[in-house]
Amino acid sequence: MKRLVLLLVVLVAATALYAQVSVPNYTVGSGSWNLSGGRLYQNDENAKLAKVNLQVPQEGPMVYEFNARYEAGGEDGHGGFGIHVFADRVLNSPSWGCGRSYLLWLNYDENPLDSKIPSGLSAQIYRSYTNSYMEMIDSIDLNEYVEDVYVEDLDYPVPFKILVDGTTGEVRVYDPRDPYLEDYFYYIIPQTNLKGDWVALRTNGVNLSFALGLD
Repeated sequence: MKRLVLLLVVLVAATALYAQVSVPNYTVGSGSWNLSGGRLYQNDENAKLAKVNLQVPQEGPMVYEFNARYEAGGEDGHGGFGIHVFADRVLNSPSWGCGRSYLLWLNYDENPLDSKIPSGLSAQIYRSYTNSYMEMIDSIDLNEYVEDVYVEDLDYPVPFKILVDGTTGEVRVYDPRDPYLEDYFYYIIPQTNLKGDWVALRTNGVNLSFALGLD
């Protein structure tokens, strides 16, 4: 179990998934979410499609920031979380996709069913076309980062920052291990001139909490 907990620390600490700061309005799509002490908690570790919808108009260059903290769950060898950006619409019920959007996803799975997803820690980028249809456009092995994280880090929220330029499709995922958030991973998504009114934050089989700038 300690090994899995360690990998879940990496799940929170060494990926490329972010949410918008100072979001004024949100609705629960699925799962058990509550706001407490300025943090948004997802409390149902059995929820496979837990989702909270955040109303954020998006056009052109956007910077998304939050901090995330592992709370519980994941002992079954599988857990993940991610964020849909530039979503044109959302559904306030369980759904696989999220309108037209892109999902940045961090995944830990000891026995993935999809051969394109490596076992252990990985990140995926999905293009969502509807609330029920998405396609994976890339999968990245992140197991090399496991040795950089320690179990003691579980108690600490980890800051995240990402820039998505909706005009050009450029993505910069800043390395959360860098205290100055200057180093970043670079990616180009295969679409330009993105616009959307929603961000959807979601988890799968793990309890996490997020600080989104909400009071």
